[in-house]
Amino acid sequence: MRAWVVRRPGPMASGPLALVEREVPEPGPGEVLVRVEACGVCRTDLHLAEGDLPPHRPGTTPGHQAVGRVVGTGERADADVSLGEHADVSLGEHADVSLGERVGVAWLRATCGTCRYCRRGKENLCPSSAYTGWDADGGFAEYLLAPAAYVYPLPGDPPAERLAPLLCAGIIGYRALAQCNLPPGGRLGIYGFGASAHLTAQAALAQGATVHVVTRSAAARRLALELGAASAGDRPPEPLDSAILFAPVGDLVPPALEALDRGGTLAVAGIHLSDVPVLNYERHLFQERTLRSVTANTRADGRAYLELALARPPRVSTIPYPLAEADRALGDLAAGRVDGAAVLVMS
Repeated sequence: MRAWVVRRPGPMASGPLALVEREVPEPGPGEVLVRVEACGVCRTDLHLAEGDLPPHRPGTTPGHQAVGRVVGTGERADADVSLGEHADVSLGEHADVSLGERVGVAWLRATCGTCRYCRRGKENLCPSSAYTGWDADGGFAEYLLAPAAYVYPLPGDPPAERLAPLLCAGIIGYRALAQCNLPPGGRLGIYGFGASAHLTAQAALAQGATVHVVTRSAAARRLALELGAASAGDRPPEPLDSAILFAPVGDLVPPALEALDRGGTLAVAGIHLSDVPVLNYERHLFQERTLRSVTANTRADGRAYLELALARPPRVSTIPYPLAEADRALGDLAAGRVDGAAVLVMS
C-alpha cells in the first residue's frame, strides 16, 4: 500500500515527508483494518511534519480525520482491559464493528480507562492517551489500523470528502465552543478561519450567537461573511462574551483577551502555540477574564458533535488533493493557501 511518512521533520520546503510502499497491516485484538476513502489534512499534521510537535516514533504516517470501510477485524478485546469499568464509553458501543461498515478514525486513539481522569469522564486528559498519526500510523495512507472502541460509525451516503473534516476540525471546534463559556445569544470572536473555525462558526450561529471573525485572509473573510458572521476583519467591532483562538499565534492572545467583555473567556484550541507575550493584568485579565486551553476531546464530544452534524449537515468548504499530493496539501496549508479544509481523496 502507499503511505506517507515523516522522514525528517522540518520546514515543508525541506521535504520532510516521503511517499513509501508498505505492507497492508494486520489487525490485532480489538482493532479494525480500515481501507481509507478520504483523510482530512489538519494543522496538527503540519506541526508534526515541521517538527513543532516532537515525533513520538520514527517514520509515522500522519492523518487523523480518516473515513473508510472496515475490511478486517481482530479478535474482540476485553471491555475492562480496554476502557476500565468506570470509563464514560462502553466498549460495546463501538467494538462490534462489521466488515464493510463505514467508520471515521479521529485524533484520540486510546486511553487507559482507569486513571482518575478517565473515571470522571475527562479521558482527553489521560496521561496514557495515544493519538492517531502521532503515536500510531494515521490516514495519509491507503489503509490504517484503529482500535474498534475508538472509531465512529458513519453513514454510507455522504461523500467521504465532506465527512472527513468533521472528525477533527468539527469535533475539536465543538469542544472549544463548549470550553469558551459562550452564553445564550452571546458575542463570539473567532481568531483564524481555517477548517475547524469555519465549522465552529456555523455551530455557534446555529445556537443563536453573534460571530465576529478575525483573519488576514481576504478569501477567509468572504467565506466567514457568506456563512453568516456579523463581521470579518482585523478586530471585533464590539466587546466579546467569548472567543476561540484557532491560529497557532501566541501574539494574538493579548489582543483577544483585551477584546473580551467583563467575565469573558478565551479558549485556545490548538495543540501548538507560539510563545505568548507578557500579559498586563489590568488590560488582559482583570474583571474576571479567563484564559484556558483546549486539550484533544473525549469520545463523548465526538459522538455528540457527529450526531448534530449528521442531523443538520454544516457547509463544509473543502479543497481535494489526491493521496500522491499530500506534501503539496501541507505546503499549501503552511503558506496560507487553504481556505476551509484540505482533504486527501483516495483514487
